[in-house]
Formats: sequence, C-alpha cells, structure tokens
Amino acid sequence: MTNNSTKSVALQSEAETAIHVLDDWFDPIEAGLRDRVREFIQAMIEGELEAALSRPRYARRRKEACENADGASGVTGHRHGHQLRSLLGTFGRVEIAVPRARLDATEGRTTEWKSTALRAYQRRTKQADSLIAGAYLAGTNTRRVRRALTAVFGGAVSKDTVSRVWRKVKGDWDAWNARSLAAAPIIRLILDGTVVRVRLDRKATSIVLLVVLGVREDGHKVLLAVKNMGGETSEAWRMVLDDLVKRGLRRPELLIVDGGAGLEQALAALWGDVPTQRCTVHKHRNLLAHAPQRLHDEVSADYNDMIYATSSAEIEARRRAFLRKWRLKCKAVADSLDEAGDRLFTFTQLPCNQWKSVRTTNAIERLHEEFKRRIKTQTVLPSAETAAMLFWALLAAGQITMRKVDGWQTLNQKLAAKPIDLAA
Repeated sequence: MTNNSTKSVALQSEAETAIHVLDDWFDPIEAGLRDRVREFIQAMIEGELEAALSRPRYARRRKEACENADGASGVTGHRHGHQLRSLLGTFGRVEIAVPRARLDATEGRTTEWKSTALRAYQRRTKQADSLIAGAYLAGTNTRRVRRALTAVFGGAVSKDTVSRVWRKVKGDWDAWNARSLAAAPIIRLILDGTVVRVRLDRKATSIVLLVVLGVREDGHKVLLAVKNMGGETSEAWRMVLDDLVKRGLRRPELLIVDGGAGLEQALAALWGDVPTQRCTVHKHRNLLAHAPQRLHDEVSADYNDMIYATSSAEIEARRRAFLRKWRLKCKAVADSLDEAGDRLFTFTQLPCNQWKSVRTTNAIERLHEEFKRRIKTQTVLPSAETAAMLFWALLAAGQITMRKVDGWQTLNQKLAAKPIDLAA
C-alpha cells in the first residue's frame, strides 16, 4: 500500500517559501545601524576597561596615579587580547570583540577583569528578553514567537530560547509571591477559582488555580495571589489565606465569593464575622441546575427581576414573590435560593452605585476569560507552575489591565446595619 504525500510536500514547500520570501531584501539602513551598534558597544566596554586600568590602550600609567592607592586609580593590571562574544539585542545579533585584562590583587596574584556592562555568559540584552517574553505573553506559543521575531533577530531565536527567557521570569515570580502586604490598603477581597489544562506526567490534566483579588481604598483592583492547590477544598483555600495573612494582609471589610463549600468553610474559620457577598451569577447557575430545561427562561426572568431591582424594598418584595411561586412550581429552585440566605443580598447594605461591582465575582471571571483567550494557542500549558506564573505575568506586564470598581468614590462608607427582611 502506497501513501500519496504530494499534497503535504507541496504545503511544506509553500510554508518554507513564505518564511524565506523576504530574505533577499537587503536594507542598508539596518546593516549600517548594526555596524554602528557594534562599534558603540565595543567603545563602551573599552572605556570601562580604561577607567579600571587608569590608562588608555598602549599608554603607560602616570607616576602620580601609581603612587595613589585609593579608588580606581590604585588598580594596576595589564591587557591580554580580546574575546569574541555574540550578543542578541533589539538591534539584532552582533559579534563583539570584548577586551580582556588581568588586574593585580594581593600577594602577587591577579584576577580576571569583568565588565559590568556585559556580564559573563550574557547572550541577550534585557530588552531582547523583554521583547521575547512580551511576544509570548501576547498569546503565542514558543514556535510562533520564533517565527514572529525572525525578521528582528535574524533567525537567532529558537523555541528553546523562548522557553529559557520565560524561565528567567521565575525570579520575579518568586519575589512577588514573597512580598509583604502589610502596607497594602486592601479593604475587600474577591475570591474564585479557574480551571486550566496543563501537562502532568506527560498527560493533559485539568487543574484549578485559586485566585484572590484585592480592592484598595482608592478603588483599584490588585492581584494578591494565584496558586495551584489541586482543587477548591477548604484546606487548599485555607493555605492560600494563611499565606496572605502571614505576609501582613489586614482583615478585610467585605468578602465576595463564588459560594463554593471549601471556600466558605475556610473563610468561616478565619474571618467568620466579616460580611460576605455570594456571587449572584453563580447562584443563578445553581438555580438553573435545579430546574427542568423548559423552565430555564422563566427562572432566569424572575431571578433577574429580583437581583437587578433598583432598591432594597423592591428586592425584598420580589424575593418573597419568587419563593412563593417556585415553591409551588419547582420546590428545588426555591430551596436553592433559600439556602443562600442573606449573604446573597449583602450588596443591598451598600450605596447603590456599588451594587454592580459587589454583586458578583465577575472581576475574576473577566480575568479568567482573558487568560484563556491568551493561552488558547497553546492548548495545554507545560506545567501547573507555568499556568500560575502566566496568569500573574499577563497582569504584571500590562497585557491585561483592571479598571477601578464601580462606586469607588463611596468605598469609605460602611455597610448599613439592617439587611433585607428574609421572611417569605
């Protein structure tokens, strides 16, 4: 049996042609610029060495400099040739002749001079690493980053280079996870989890990232934690919360949660007396899960009329009407609403201009959607830690931005003492 591969060979040839179609386009401006860049970098390093030796190349040191033992002028030493180094920057790849020298030390010994501008074993500039990481964060996988930056770097960036650059971000990630929160003016917390697919033991596996957003006194939202804990159990959430408290997070004035049992238990043990708002969107989904498909539109209409009423009195009246109707029509729906209690209506104790931002955990839901949109080209992330790092990096790099909460002007107002009447 023969396999006709004419089509695949043609497609491969076409792809290779597309990649190299512009290879013969010589640009004298680019070529001239890279020559000037090479000269500038070499001159900068030469100047650094001249300052260390207190003399230019082929010159002798002045007698008064030799007698002065203080500062750089007291350093003696000698040059010994050049070393060819390759450096990749936003200007492309250049070959640099880096001067070498030996500096005199104590007891007649010498040490190798090291440039502070071009570190030992440095192959790329920080701006080049930033460009590579930024392209990766923009929603492309490692191979696509290589293809996208071929024109800039002259084919010098491989998918392995992209992976190495990304691993360098881990230092900033570790520092962010250990930072102090004692001075952070956080007054509210929004807590939820999101599911992503990662590669574990060479198999695609769904894991849960636990996400905590804080709302500052000025209304700005900030990411406080994103952890892979294996699930949304009470123990997992408690570890995340205990870490935040250990780093100095103050007791919040309000909690906005998705209503998961594990999170509820963890919060009850730590901040049992803090007012809590259950997400009205999650409760809507719960109600639909308890109703037959043919009743979904009716349940949604009644629920939205209640939740999005314009005053506490209207919400109170429509809640009673909802319970009376659905206890007769589908008792499971009424019981599900009753189960949430007054925690579903905590938002009514705040000024009306804050209701939109307090009713739901949509601030995290929107981050989830944007995060998933960015990683859809990768299908499966390399590891669980990479997933959490990428979530953080998208925000840290400004690829995803968060606006102020609605009604931030009145955040200094405390919750009203009287919640809505739950009597049905």
